[in-house]
Amino acid sequence: MTELRLETRALSRRFGALVALQDFDFKLAAGARHALIGPNGAGKTTFINLLAGALPPSRGCVLLKGEDITDKKQAERVKLGIARTFQINRLFRGLSVLENVCMSVAERVGAAPTLFYPVGRRTDVIEESMHLLDMLKLAADAEHRVSELPYGRQRLVEIAIAIGSKPDVLLLDEPAAGVPSAESHIILDAMERLPERIAILIIEHDMDLVFRFAKRVTVMVGGALFAEGTPREIEDNPQVRAVYLGQADRG
Repeated sequence: MTELRLETRALSRRFGALVALQDFDFKLAAGARHALIGPNGAGKTTFINLLAGALPPSRGCVLLKGEDITDKKQAERVKLGIARTFQINRLFRGLSVLENVCMSVAERVGAAPTLFYPVGRRTDVIEESMHLLDMLKLAADAEHRVSELPYGRQRLVEIAIAIGSKPDVLLLDEPAAGVPSAESHIILDAMERLPERIAILIIEHDMDLVFRFAKRVTVMVGGALFAEGTPREIEDNPQVRAVYLGQADRG
């Protein structure tokens, strides 16, 4: 049996009278390549925020490798092995690509207090950061300011920062958002190069990217589970086509 990395049980979140998430049960196995899709307002980002610790649940629990982390804060969850990206990137645009990634690695290894300069003199931090950039085909951009990069490559920098914490679970919130469709393959290629040990959950509206990347897909509607299966099963599901993919059965 494949080891579970992340699990939620009856996870729920209310904002006043609004039910954003209702009794959501979810499992993410080690090495998973899983996509979460659904129409706008379905509760996808709320779910990611609950997993990452940015929001507390109204009810239910979150488990990481079998340990209940429901009461853990966001920073604690990063140290325990959960990393994430955001719909809108949160990079230090005035710093170089390398400096951005070095800060993530330095925080993980406890070297952050020694970084009097953006990169500092920790060669181990620099070497590991350059390895991450090389893995994501960003090494040539290492000395460039983030603000100088096309938006698609900025999204890659955010992924490099996230995996700099060596997570067991990586939550990618619309990694292709704002990236021209002709360049979305850059994001897909980068995700396919990530270590197989990492369990990845992706929220994405680009269905081509979803069906090419994911091994399993969960469809959320109205804060609740609507369907789950392989990409082929989801694509062939008439209810999913009618509700989300915008296609009605013919004949």
